[in-house]
Amino acid sequence: MQEIMCKNEQETKEFAKNFASKLNKGDVIVLTGDLGAGKTKFVEGVLAYFGLQEEISSPTFTIVNEYHNEKIDIYHFDLYRLGDIYEFENIGGEEYFNKGLCIFEWGELIEDILPNDYIKITIDNGNSDEERKLIIETFGAKYEGLNF
Repeated sequence: MQEIMCKNEQETKEFAKNFASKLNKGDVIVLTGDLGAGKTKFVEGVLAYFGLQEEISSPTFTIVNEYHNEKIDIYHFDLYRLGDIYEFENIGGEEYFNKGLCIFEWGELIEDILPNDYIKITIDNGNSDEERKLIIETFGAKYEGLNF
């Protein structure tokens, strides 16, 4: 487990951009945290690394937004409105795991069906309104020894 402190929104996005440099097709990222914690801002940073920052929109009402370029396909899910894990299964959500890079906001809802290898990032408030603490946990052998 690693903890990263970000002083403001820009630092969170910069960390996410650097974090994204270590990501590839088939990686699964779970983002958890309270409403307004900065999950979507984190995704903006990831998209910026892949040159897709102009494409960002919150998938709150569509469950998943897809972003594509010549390097990678990114699937950004917001599971906040799902009632349970079965709704995710019914929309064919598991089919995305190997199609590209998957990022799940509120991903704790589907942890029981995630692949063995995934990264979970919990975003907590820090000591000020702007500060965020990122708690990074890796699961599975794929990410052993990886530092962010």
